[in-house]
Amino acid sequence: MAGVVQALRDGFSTTITLTGAGITFWEKTVQPVGIDGGEAIDLTTMRNNAVRTKYPRSLYDITSSEINVAYDPTVYNTILASINVNQSIITTFPDGATLTWWGYLQKFAAESLEEGKEPMARITLVPTNLNANNAETIPVLAEGSGTN
Repeated sequence: MAGVVQALRDGFSTTITLTGAGITFWEKTVQPVGIDGGEAIDLTTMRNNAVRTKYPRSLYDITSSEINVAYDPTVYNTILASINVNQSIITTFPDGATLTWWGYLQKFAAESLEEGKEPMARITLVPTNLNANNAETIPVLAEGSGTN
């Protein structure tokens, strides 16, 4: 129902899909992309009397996504082939909503491997906001069921 806001009650289970990678990560924690309006433009002049004046920027930035994942060490070659490859990325939220955006796998940082502990890594996905045709493309949200 349009216009009805339903807060997610639980972050489980949010997933990330790299559409061009052919990699399956097992997400433990997902920080979705954010939105940053940037620093204000300072409009203060010597004619101001009491306060500094500012104005918002025209453009905004989509911030990186950080994800803690379990992984299978046998996929290192696939991960290496996916680094810095621009592709469509889908964040799927617990209510079934999807946020589709363009970006690349910038970083795969494996944690220390130790006995009794699942292999873990932290991956960083950077939005490019450019689709496969190099056209500016903002993230697109497709609504889910609205329940969690």
